[in-house]
Amino acid sequence: MAKAYERIADGIRESIRAGQLKPGERLPSETALADKYGRSVPTIREALRLLRDEGLIEKQHGRGNFVRQARTAVLRTNTRHQWEKSRAREPEPLRAKTGATEHDTGLQVNDLVFHAAYREIKAVKNIADAFGVPEGEVLVERTYRTRYAAERAPFALVTSYLVRDLVAENPDLLDDSKEPWPGGTQNQLFTVGIELDRIEEHVTARPPTPEEAEELELPPGTAVILLRKTSYDTHDRVVELSDITLPGDRTEMLFTTPLERW
Repeated sequence: MAKAYERIADGIRESIRAGQLKPGERLPSETALADKYGRSVPTIREALRLLRDEGLIEKQHGRGNFVRQARTAVLRTNTRHQWEKSRAREPEPLRAKTGATEHDTGLQVNDLVFHAAYREIKAVKNIADAFGVPEGEVLVERTYRTRYAAERAPFALVTSYLVRDLVAENPDLLDDSKEPWPGGTQNQLFTVGIELDRIEEHVTARPPTPEEAEELELPPGTAVILLRKTSYDTHDRVVELSDITLPGDRTEMLFTTPLERW
């Protein structure tokens, strides 16, 4: 038999799903809910904790409990890489019309808030090994955050690495003021004569760090998806490496594998 707080959570959950309580709407106070359900305030708090853990409501300090606004969903497929490559050599006006985030979310360029920051770092061992370069090699570390203008949390936490000497012939590739770059990384690499041959993506999951949970605004108990993207050129060199942290509550990953006919 369900416990009292579970039955109360069931009732509030049904009100949310039926649209009686709408996204962004404040729930009645804990005292009012206790009166409504004829239970103690601690029981009400247990019910609300359960709903917060499910990501249905959120507590705003000093204001109360609110129905959680649904975040924009992201569908990330492996076909995006060919989509990016196919437009890497297109004229800039065409490349500027849309990017990978718009491709994955269905949003428009003007719907997004974008931030990029570059810095030069020395490659630590695991990154150096991935690139096949000596430890301490100078890299360009690029940090990206993109969000829907109507939301506060970014779609993902992205850190990308390039070997500085590989791209330095185009000074624009060392300058974050040139971002957002129409056509993304594949067009950037194209400007220095690099064509990608394949991209490998290694996917794992884990609980978020406190910092990740705060920046991505994750409900309690939500995992993050970790994506290590490794880009190889036509000479089988690793030319770009990205570590991407995706929120598990609003990211769907779809992998399509064409099979050869018999």
